[in-house]
Amino acid sequence: MAKTVLITGATSGIGLATARFLAKMGFSLILTGRRDGRLSSIKKELSEFTDVVTLTFDVSVQSEVIAALSELKNQPDVLINNAGNAHGLSAIQDGDVTDWEKMLDINVKGLLYVSKQIIPGMITKGGGHIINIGSIAGKEVYPNGNVYCASKHAVDAISQGMRMDLNKNGIRVSSINPGLVHTEFSEVRFKGDKEKAENVYKGFKPLLPQDIAEVIHFIITRPAHVNIADLMILPTDQDSSTIVNKNL
Repeated sequence: MAKTVLITGATSGIGLATARFLAKMGFSLILTGRRDGRLSSIKKELSEFTDVVTLTFDVSVQSEVIAALSELKNQPDVLINNAGNAHGLSAIQDGDVTDWEKMLDINVKGLLYVSKQIIPGMITKGGGHIINIGSIAGKEVYPNGNVYCASKHAVDAISQGMRMDLNKNGIRVSSINPGLVHTEFSEVRFKGDKEKAENVYKGFKPLLPQDIAEVIHFIITRPAHVNIADLMILPTDQDSSTIVNKNL
């Protein structure tokens, strides 16, 4: 029987690329996001390849998470905590409190809310696999990245804690920490400024969402005794958050 994979933040970027890749590999999918129209079109597209269930909710609102996930008929074998955002890029003294709250609510609390709903089912089934999408920002800190980096450091710590706590339950926990991936990430960070967002990726070849999707597929298809615990993926031209070989 094909495994069922739940992907949060599946309407764009890494989440959407992963949904497309896994659908073609025969995995059943539960796709979540806030944009119902996008979810509907994605379901129509991918239903050609596999069974697709879509759920519209905001991971940062616990009541919505509980309401949506409590309706699931089939508990997922794999949970991919992909939903996340960056809002703003400014020195700590100039930071917007609303931006801080959005990043902590989505990147940290949202991951916890979804995981808390899914983990009991995995324990009952005697196993499962959780993949948390972190960031290079969870391994280091860069100027003006303060709270975003803090949120991704939290994801790194939560992943380690999950792995320890769930060890006796046969649940694998993996953390994937990408560098620069060309997605809507920068457009969200710069609040719709497309030119500023595109400048982030100029002069070098960034990672593409498909690159991360292929790695996720590799991780979840390892034998049951193998867990890829912690993985950082960078474009060849990137060495750290602040060192990128740009040809401008």
